Amino acid sequence: MRFFLVSGLFLGIVSFGLTVILTAVVRRAAVRFGFTAHPQPDRYHQSIVALGGGIAIFGTLLIALLSAVLFVQFGSEFIRRSFPALTPYLRGFSDKQSDLLLVLGCGLVLHLLGLWDDKKRLGPFLKLGVQILVSAAAAVWADIRLEFFIQNRLITLLLSVLWMVLLINAFNFLDNMDGVSAGIAAIVSAVLLAAAARSGQVFVGGLAVLLLGSLLGFLMFNFPPARIFMGDAGSLAVGFFVAVLSLRTTYYNPALELPLSAVFMPLIVMAVPLYDFSSVLFLRLRQGKNPLVGDTQHFSHRLRRRGLSEREVALTLYLATLCTSAGAVVLQKTDWVGTVLIFLQTLMVLGVIAVLESSGQANQNSSREPK
Repeated sequence: MRFFLVSGLFLGIVSFGLTVILTAVVRRAAVRFGFTAHPQPDRYHQSIVALGGGIAIFGTLLIALLSAVLFVQFGSEFIRRSFPALTPYLRGFSDKQSDLLLVLGCGLVLHLLGLWDDKKRLGPFLKLGVQILVSAAAAVWADIRLEFFIQNRLITLLLSVLWMVLLINAFNFLDNMDGVSAGIAAIVSAVLLAAAARSGQVFVGGLAVLLLGSLLGFLMFNFPPARIFMGDAGSLAVGFFVAVLSLRTTYYNPALELPLSAVFMPLIVMAVPLYDFSSVLFLRLRQGKNPLVGDTQHFSHRLRRRGLSEREVALTLYLATLCTSAGAVVLQKTDWVGTVLIFLQTLMVLGVIAVLESSGQANQNSSREPK
């Protein structure tokens, strides 16, 4: 156990450091070549900010995971001699290499799609179509899908694709103010890491550590006031990898005393992103607008118009996510009564958020339309 803790810490530090370096390099290159975000009517920032942070996040994951594949492929004998604790996992990792490479390929497609959108502003239906195809590929050929309750493979595939597309867009929606999407994704990744560790999933936990480290490294530049944005190149990939982690983590395992109620962990830990996503869709549809076209009606924007600074908005959203995440963690050690209480707690947290964003006097300076 100590070996895996040390290894996880090492992976986290490496991914954090690599992302910091890559983000600094990408930011300098983005400014030099004009790859920047300018103020827009559907965006809240009012200054020119470098784009391309998603290159650093995805680049870190790509480098780390490909290095692991090559290391296992050509250094298995060295691993057996130097790290005997990993020997039982070599065969399992080798068997899953094709799935891992397919997941990386799916992430790459979304990353490149996001880069294209950051540069050319693609239509929402093209992006949605690619998201569905990529999610379907991951579900069918990499077996990234639900594995409990429902025995019908077609239904589980459809639900898995729906969940992946939902999270991809939820984190894309959250990427509307400095530090929000990356910070919430980091909290969610930490909770999924804890769940994977509790169920003894070494490889899922390793991916969660890498994602967490890369997000924290990026936040060094993205926390308000942001010096670089991740853009769609980052948010689409981040949402996809969070979805993959949530689907591959084992929540229910009687042998490890993990109760059936733990299967609701993803729903609880994602409560804030899902609230933002659903509330924005509701507002746009009620106003007769295209629900997939951006605007400034997100949860963070509504809090900003109530007088909070961008840093206060980010910290408020972090705190709300931490509150729901705490309940999600407890789901692994509670009964059905506790589960009902956790659901009620989550609804009350969202209720407090709804009251906070809909009451009080809007600050005149923060309520003006973005320039």
